[in-house]
Amino acid sequence: MQFVILIVAFIAVYYFLILRPENKKKKEAEELKNSLAVGDKITTIGGIVGKIVDIKGETIVIETSADRVRMELQKWSIMTNNTAEEARAKAQAEARQKAKDRADKKKKEKTEKKKKKDK
Repeated sequence: MQFVILIVAFIAVYYFLILRPENKKKKEAEELKNSLAVGDKITTIGGIVGKIVDIKGETIVIETSADRVRMELQKWSIMTNNTAEEARAKAQAEARQKAKDRADKKKKEKTEKKKKKDK
């Protein structure tokens, strides 16, 4: 009986430490590929930075540098979508600012109530 419990424990550990994170990474990579749009700035696995000018099935055409050099790449070679990363960072900064503003407003209201109570 202890042997069966040990085997089940090993399988559970294997699932949570290896399989689950791997599947999560695959899902994120697939979402990245599917969310690409013309005009997005991307970085490839090889470090090439460019702007997407055309999407053709499983390939994209990017424009790099001011010379407007065009390159056709496979979608799997995309490491990051810089446009999406910038938008996410901007949204997070706005959310933090709103939370800070709300906290400041509550603090101000609390001090005003305290002043009225002291009078």
